Amino acid sequence: MEHEDNWLALAIGNSRLHWAWYCRQTLIKTWNTPYLGNQVKPSQLPPLFLCPELIEQGLMFIPIYLASVVSSQTQLWQGYHKLNLLSLTDIQLTNIYSTIGIDRALAAWGAIATYQQSCLVIDGGTALTFTAVDKQSKFIGGAILPGLRGQLATLKQETAALPQITLPDTLPPRWADNTEQAIASGIIYTMISGIQSFINDWWRQFPDNQVLFTGGDAKLLSLYLYSQFPELKQKTIVDPNLIFHGIKLVYEERQKQQP
Repeated sequence: MEHEDNWLALAIGNSRLHWAWYCRQTLIKTWNTPYLGNQVKPSQLPPLFLCPELIEQGLMFIPIYLASVVSSQTQLWQGYHKLNLLSLTDIQLTNIYSTIGIDRALAAWGAIATYQQSCLVIDGGTALTFTAVDKQSKFIGGAILPGLRGQLATLKQETAALPQITLPDTLPPRWADNTEQAIASGIIYTMISGIQSFINDWWRQFPDNQVLFTGGDAKLLSLYLYSQFPELKQKTIVDPNLIFHGIKLVYEERQKQQP
């Protein structure tokens, strides 16, 4: 692989960094890391945040296409010489409002470009977001609420006696007989019922159009949902890379503009 053909997509989320390595339009690998603690050097990517294959091939000074929702983390990249910072003006969706998160907009644009139909994107991250776009790439609307782990953390912070729990790998009993399972039951069953409600309303407006799960908790959320509503498994898709699909579209557009 030629060095100049390689580039990184970096999505800075509310709790960690999400990376994707591309060679031109081909996705090679994805991974996640904690936040940066120091300013990035002008001509070298931080080795601790790179996958071993990049280091082995000497790919430590290649373009970064960066989309961020955390300004303090964005600032740490400002001195890097091959930084390409993304903004909402790069995203070819219509009807979006000025304060929509760039992560939501990129994932929605990536979904439309990939699946070629109207899409409801359900992003299970620190926040759980619903983003609806039609097949003409028009933003329809959406919703935002705390994600699974955010709800658990809030309950722990705001109550004196309730413990911090970890999310189970399978649906907990709905009618729990201990505190830990009661917390899991309350949060998980309420959340998946809400998700099902949004999906049903989407299909009332756009019958048989696409529903996609993305984000860090996409697989876990879909597992819970399919356990409760198994008929949805054949009608929805889990695609954790939607935001990277969107960043790749920006990369392609900027490549066209180069002399």
